Amino acid sequence: MDPASPTHLAALRELLVDRRSELRAEVDAAQLSALPHEGPVSREVTDRKDEAMQRTAGDIGEAEAQRDLNELAQVEAALRRLDEGRYGDCADCGEPIALERLRVQPAALRCTACQAAFEARSPTSGNSRG
Repeated sequence: MDPASPTHLAALRELLVDRRSELRAEVDAAQLSALPHEGPVSREVTDRKDEAMQRTAGDIGEAEAQRDLNELAQVEAALRRLDEGRYGDCADCGEPIALERLRVQPAALRCTACQAAFEARSPTSGNSRG
């Protein structure tokens, strides 16, 4: 990483800790909403279009929850790297990750150039932040 002062590292840690808290709250909320709800049985008439919309909404909710879990894992890994003194160095080339990039994406695992190369060769290009 660019020579970062303890103040920079503390600010980046705070960003990561705040994001971890947000993600945990979102994951918990998603898990609660996925639980079967007890209550009066709806006698509402539904058609196939309503059922398809409900399935689609459920699929979107599951995808959002998975995305949050993936980002949570990335944030926790970044916090571990910070604790171990390995934070801010690109996992691919070993060069420092620009401080500006870390401010925008504090859990970044790669420098901008290596991230672009990673996404270009990845079959799920664009789905991997880091």
